[in-house]
Amino acid sequence: MKAKLPIPIPFDEIFHGIDLSEEEKNLITEKIELISVDKDDILFKQGDIINHQYYVYDGCLRTYHIDENGKEHTLQFAIKHWWISDYIAYFGDNKAVLNTECIKKAQLFKISKEDFEAIYKFSPKIEHLFRRKLEKALVRHEKRILANLTNTAKERYLAFLNKYPDIEKHIKNYHIASYLGITTESLSRVRKDIAKSH
Repeated sequence: MKAKLPIPIPFDEIFHGIDLSEEEKNLITEKIELISVDKDDILFKQGDIINHQYYVYDGCLRTYHIDENGKEHTLQFAIKHWWISDYIAYFGDNKAVLNTECIKKAQLFKISKEDFEAIYKFSPKIEHLFRRKLEKALVRHEKRILANLTNTAKERYLAFLNKYPDIEKHIKNYHIASYLGITTESLSRVRKDIAKSH
Protein backbone atom coordinates (compact mmCIF):
# COMPACT_ATOMS: atom_id res chain seq x y z
CA MET A 1 0.00 0.00 0.00
CA LYS A 2 1.09 3.58 -0.74
CA ALA A 3 3.72 2.65 -3.32
CA LYS A 4 4.48 5.39 -5.82
CA LEU A 5 3.48 4.56 -9.40
CA PRO A 6 4.73 6.07 -12.68
CA ILE A 7 1.45 7.60 -13.88
CA PRO A 8 1.35 11.18 -15.22
CA ILE A 9 -0.90 13.56 -13.31
CA PRO A 10 -4.18 13.81 -15.27
CA PHE A 11 -4.46 17.60 -15.00
CA ASP A 12 -7.35 17.79 -17.47
CA GLU A 13 -9.35 15.31 -15.34
CA ILE A 14 -8.58 16.61 -11.86
CA PHE A 15 -8.82 20.28 -12.83
CA HIS A 16 -11.48 19.93 -15.52
CA GLY A 17 -12.84 23.26 -16.68
CA ILE A 18 -9.73 25.44 -16.30
CA ASP A 19 -6.48 25.85 -18.19
CA LEU A 20 -3.42 25.51 -15.98
CA SER A 21 -0.17 27.39 -16.52
CA GLU A 22 3.14 25.57 -16.40
CA GLU A 23 3.83 27.23 -13.04
CA GLU A 24 0.56 25.87 -11.64
CA LYS A 25 1.28 22.40 -13.00
CA ASN A 26 4.76 22.44 -11.50
CA LEU A 27 3.42 23.45 -8.07
CA ILE A 28 0.75 20.73 -8.17
CA THR A 29 3.37 18.17 -9.19
CA GLU A 30 5.41 19.12 -6.12
CA LYS A 31 2.41 18.78 -3.79
CA ILE A 32 0.56 15.70 -5.03
CA GLU A 33 1.48 12.04 -4.45
CA LEU A 34 0.35 8.92 -6.29
CA ILE A 35 -0.47 5.90 -4.12
CA SER A 36 -1.73 2.39 -4.78
CA VAL A 37 -4.32 0.72 -2.57
CA ASP A 38 -5.06 -3.01 -2.77
CA LYS A 39 -8.47 -4.61 -2.50
CA ASP A 40 -9.58 -4.89 1.17
CA ASP A 41 -6.99 -2.34 2.33
CA ILE A 42 -8.25 0.28 4.78
CA LEU A 43 -7.28 3.78 3.63
CA PHE A 44 -8.26 5.33 6.96
CA LYS A 45 -10.41 4.31 9.93
CA GLN A 46 -12.48 5.83 12.71
CA GLY A 47 -10.23 7.66 15.16
CA ASP A 48 -7.50 8.50 12.63
CA ILE A 49 -6.26 12.06 12.13
CA ILE A 50 -7.41 13.16 8.67
CA ASN A 51 -5.25 15.62 6.78
CA HIS A 52 -5.60 14.46 3.17
CA GLN A 53 -8.02 14.26 0.28
CA TYR A 54 -7.78 11.56 -2.38
CA TYR A 55 -8.64 11.71 -6.07
CA VAL A 56 -9.63 8.34 -7.53
CA TYR A 57 -7.66 7.73 -10.72
CA ASP A 58 -9.07 4.23 -10.97
CA GLY A 59 -10.59 1.55 -8.74
CA CYS A 60 -13.39 1.80 -6.20
CA LEU A 61 -13.58 2.61 -2.49
CA ARG A 62 -16.32 2.61 0.12
CA THR A 63 -16.73 5.05 3.01
CA TYR A 64 -18.77 3.84 5.98
CA HIS A 65 -19.42 4.39 9.68
CA ILE A 66 -19.66 1.65 12.32
CA ASP A 67 -22.13 2.50 15.07
CA GLU A 68 -21.90 1.45 18.73
CA ASN A 69 -23.81 -1.75 17.94
CA GLY A 70 -21.31 -2.74 15.27
CA LYS A 71 -23.66 -2.00 12.36
CA GLU A 72 -22.14 -0.52 9.20
CA HIS A 73 -23.69 2.52 7.50
CA THR A 74 -22.31 3.17 4.01
CA LEU A 75 -22.14 6.85 3.08
CA GLN A 76 -20.41 6.78 -0.27
CA PHE A 77 -18.73 4.75 -2.97
CA ALA A 78 -15.85 6.56 -4.68
CA ILE A 79 -15.17 5.64 -8.30
CA LYS A 80 -13.01 7.12 -11.07
CA HIS A 81 -12.88 10.95 -11.05
CA TRP A 82 -14.31 11.19 -7.50
CA TRP A 83 -12.66 12.79 -4.47
CA ILE A 84 -12.83 11.04 -1.12
CA SER A 85 -11.96 11.80 2.50
CA ASP A 86 -13.62 12.05 5.89
CA TYR A 87 -14.74 15.64 5.44
CA ILE A 88 -16.18 15.88 8.94
CA ALA A 89 -12.67 15.38 10.25
CA TYR A 90 -10.86 17.10 7.38
CA PHE A 91 -12.72 20.41 7.71
CA GLY A 92 -13.46 20.15 11.41
CA ASP A 93 -9.96 19.26 12.60
CA ASN A 94 -11.41 16.26 14.43
CA LYS A 95 -10.60 12.57 14.37
CA ALA A 96 -12.23 10.45 11.68
CA VAL A 97 -15.76 9.19 12.26
CA LEU A 98 -15.65 7.19 9.02
CA ASN A 99 -13.74 4.27 7.57
CA THR A 100 -12.68 3.92 3.94
CA GLU A 101 -11.89 0.54 2.44
CA CYS A 102 -10.76 -0.37 -1.05
CA ILE A 103 -13.24 -2.70 -2.76
CA LYS A 104 -11.47 -2.71 -6.13
CA LYS A 105 -7.70 -2.15 -6.44
CA ALA A 106 -7.23 1.60 -6.75
CA GLN A 107 -4.70 4.22 -7.69
CA LEU A 108 -5.22 7.53 -5.93
CA PHE A 109 -3.71 10.98 -6.05
CA LYS A 110 -3.20 12.14 -2.48
CA ILE A 111 -2.81 15.74 -1.33
CA SER A 112 -2.64 17.24 2.15
CA LYS A 113 -4.79 20.06 3.47
CA GLU A 114 -1.73 22.29 3.86
CA ASP A 115 -0.59 21.64 0.29
CA PHE A 116 -4.08 22.31 -1.07
CA GLU A 117 -4.09 25.63 0.80
CA ALA A 118 -0.73 26.50 -0.76
CA ILE A 119 -2.13 25.77 -4.22
CA TYR A 120 -5.23 27.88 -3.50
CA LYS A 121 -3.05 30.78 -2.37
CA PHE A 122 -0.95 30.56 -5.51
CA SER A 123 -3.89 30.10 -7.89
CA PRO A 124 -7.27 31.74 -7.14
CA LYS A 125 -8.83 30.04 -10.19
CA ILE A 126 -8.08 26.62 -8.69
CA GLU A 127 -9.59 27.71 -5.38
CA HIS A 128 -12.70 28.90 -7.26
CA LEU A 129 -12.94 25.58 -9.12
CA PHE A 130 -12.87 23.56 -5.91
CA ARG A 131 -15.27 25.89 -4.13
CA ARG A 132 -17.74 25.21 -6.95
CA LYS A 133 -17.09 21.46 -6.62
CA LEU A 134 -17.77 21.69 -2.88
CA GLU A 135 -21.02 23.57 -3.47
CA LYS A 136 -22.20 20.92 -5.94
CA ALA A 137 -21.23 18.15 -3.51
CA LEU A 138 -23.29 19.83 -0.78
CA VAL A 139 -26.31 19.98 -3.10
CA ARG A 140 -25.93 16.27 -3.95
CA HIS A 141 -25.60 15.43 -0.26
CA GLU A 142 -28.80 17.25 0.69
CA LYS A 143 -30.69 15.71 -2.23
CA ARG A 144 -29.62 12.27 -1.02
CA ILE A 145 -30.82 13.01 2.52
CA LEU A 146 -34.20 14.08 1.15
CA ALA A 147 -34.38 11.00 -1.07
CA ASN A 148 -33.63 8.71 1.87
CA LEU A 149 -36.40 10.38 3.86
CA THR A 150 -39.06 10.42 1.15
CA ASN A 151 -38.31 7.84 -1.55
CA THR A 152 -39.23 4.17 -1.51
CA ALA A 153 -36.52 1.50 -1.34
CA LYS A 154 -37.11 0.79 -5.03
CA GLU A 155 -36.66 4.46 -5.96
CA ARG A 156 -33.47 4.68 -3.89
CA TYR A 157 -32.09 1.53 -5.55
CA LEU A 158 -32.81 2.83 -9.05
CA ALA A 159 -31.14 6.13 -8.16
CA PHE A 160 -28.14 4.16 -6.87
CA LEU A 161 -27.87 2.27 -10.19
CA ASN A 162 -28.02 5.56 -12.07
CA LYS A 163 -25.36 7.14 -9.87
CA TYR A 164 -23.02 4.15 -9.84
CA PRO A 165 -23.45 2.28 -13.16
CA ASP A 166 -21.60 -1.05 -13.42
CA ILE A 167 -20.52 -0.95 -9.77
CA GLU A 168 -22.63 -3.87 -8.54
CA LYS A 169 -20.20 -6.52 -9.80
CA HIS A 170 -17.49 -5.08 -7.54
CA ILE A 171 -19.39 -4.75 -4.27
CA LYS A 172 -21.27 -6.99 -1.88
CA ASN A 173 -25.02 -6.97 -1.42
CA TYR A 174 -24.75 -5.78 2.16
CA HIS A 175 -22.70 -2.78 0.95
CA ILE A 176 -25.57 -1.74 -1.32
CA ALA A 177 -28.20 -2.42 1.34
CA SER A 178 -26.20 -0.42 3.87
CA TYR A 179 -25.94 2.50 1.43
CA LEU A 180 -29.69 2.39 0.79
CA GLY A 181 -30.56 2.05 4.47
CA ILE A 182 -32.36 -1.26 4.02
CA THR A 183 -31.71 -4.93 4.81
CA THR A 184 -30.25 -7.36 2.29
CA GLU A 185 -33.61 -9.16 2.32
CA SER A 186 -35.36 -5.93 1.32
CA LEU A 187 -32.77 -5.40 -1.42
CA SER A 188 -33.54 -8.86 -2.78
CA ARG A 189 -37.27 -8.07 -2.83
CA VAL A 190 -36.64 -4.78 -4.64
CA ARG A 191 -34.58 -6.53 -7.31
CA LYS A 192 -37.27 -9.19 -7.81
CA ASP A 193 -39.91 -6.47 -8.12
CA ILE A 194 -37.86 -4.65 -10.76
CA ALA A 195 -37.21 -7.89 -12.67
CA LYS A 196 -40.96 -8.62 -12.76
CA SER A 197 -41.77 -5.19 -14.17
CA HIS A 198 -39.37 -5.60 -17.10
